[in-house]
Amino acid sequence: MTQVLEARPVVDTAVTGRRTTARLTLPTLLTLTAIVTIVPFAAMVLVAFAPPSGQTFPGALNPAHFTLENFRDVLSSSDIPRWTVNSLLYSLVSVACVLLFASMAGYAFAKKKFPGREIMFWAFLATLMVPFQATLIPSYILVAKLDWVDSYWGLIVPTLANSQAVFLMRQFIMQLPDELFEAAEIDGAPEWRIFTTIVLPLIRPVLATLGIFVFLWHWNDFLWPLVIGQSGKMQTLTVGLATLQGQAVPINQIMAGATITVVPSLLVFGLLQRYLTDSIAMSGLKA
Repeated sequence: MTQVLEARPVVDTAVTGRRTTARLTLPTLLTLTAIVTIVPFAAMVLVAFAPPSGQTFPGALNPAHFTLENFRDVLSSSDIPRWTVNSLLYSLVSVACVLLFASMAGYAFAKKKFPGREIMFWAFLATLMVPFQATLIPSYILVAKLDWVDSYWGLIVPTLANSQAVFLMRQFIMQLPDELFEAAEIDGAPEWRIFTTIVLPLIRPVLATLGIFVFLWHWNDFLWPLVIGQSGKMQTLTVGLATLQGQAVPINQIMAGATITVVPSLLVFGLLQRYLTDSIAMSGLKA
């Protein structure tokens, strides 16, 4: 009777131990990072719902004392509704214009051939190395000469030339097959029709991703709205909430106002999260 010996793989216990440790360490680090990130937000919300007597911990942790009085007071005694409208106009109009201009410029830089294309693109991209603070005074002088100070024109227009958005659009559109555009040109389709019927539908994921970032950039912007919005009626939420700290407003009301400012960001991210994951997945595919 012949005995058959079964070969067994040799298991490296050291390698297995390191892999197990890595699998346990990474979730732990991510969990700790998430907790550190969430704690300030949770503290803000708790203080916003706490009564005036519970401005600090642990008094703000008692859910039995939660109240909406802080939200009612801050909405009725300040210009937060007007500041919210200003922030929404500043963010939404900027998102629409930046996406339109960046997609058009990205399409031209990616698929059109014209003299000086590469020089123009890299010169435009080089503006990323110039900090915004270095151009703040020249931008203000230009806006002042146009008589746009303390207006929506001065608030929105100088922020529409976004080199990061153009670069992202160009890199994404470059992955689109050239055959699509060649076929459209052979059929005699004009440039605007090619852009609206071919380019825009194919870049919806990156448009949504860029829209999230542009909205957050403008919604949380502080320095430019502070310089341009010189009257209380033209201030945005970020600037307005900063002014409340110098008006002896209770901390509960300030935290209530800050909580209100977070809601639109969460809504935008929640609504466009699916497109964000689609964009990340498509970025790993080759055209």
